[in-house]
Amino acid sequence: MTIAPARPGPRPAHSRAALLIGRLTSRITDRLLGTALAVAACDPPAALHAPLLVRMLVLGATATAWWAAPMVDARPVSTSMRWRTVAARRRTTVLPAAAIAVAAATGPPVWLVVCIAALLLAYLLVTDAWTAGVTAPPDCPRATPALAAAAGTAVVLLAAQAPVAGTSWARLPASLAIAATTVCLVLALRTRHSPPG
Repeated sequence: MTIAPARPGPRPAHSRAALLIGRLTSRITDRLLGTALAVAACDPPAALHAPLLVRMLVLGATATAWWAAPMVDARPVSTSMRWRTVAARRRTTVLPAAAIAVAAATGPPVWLVVCIAALLLAYLLVTDAWTAGVTAPPDCPRATPALAAAAGTAVVLLAAQAPVAGTSWARLPASLAIAATTVCLVLALRTRHSPPG
């Protein structure tokens, strides 16, 4: 005599709440770093004395960063090309890019710029699926990307603070930065698409 397996009953309401809380508190390191990056980019010392609307926008950015911060650790399969789907899938790229744009618009003091750079570096290293995810190649060295990212951050930070903005030399560092960024992007894409070995 065989016994039919019991059908699972409807999930109780409290399990949905527990699932939601579990999702919102998973990958706590990613969330803390991403949220700290977003808050720092909003220039909190200036935001405290800003109008109520600006403070509400900072709170909205904080909540959005908490949602968007966890690493998307999955194979890069495109399911839809709608902008909301792509943004949700690439949210760990959109978050730091938006934080840098906000920081550039707010013009924080130098000490906060250094904090933003350190938070950006830590966030990118923690959420990089190529080195930290389950889909990363097995023989991928983890120290080399971290050192390269730290060196790149230091160079960009020093170049950004160079007092050449109002001089005739301003176009030279800008063009060198654009060329270096283009070369690094091409090398990164070529490395990721080339077959191993």
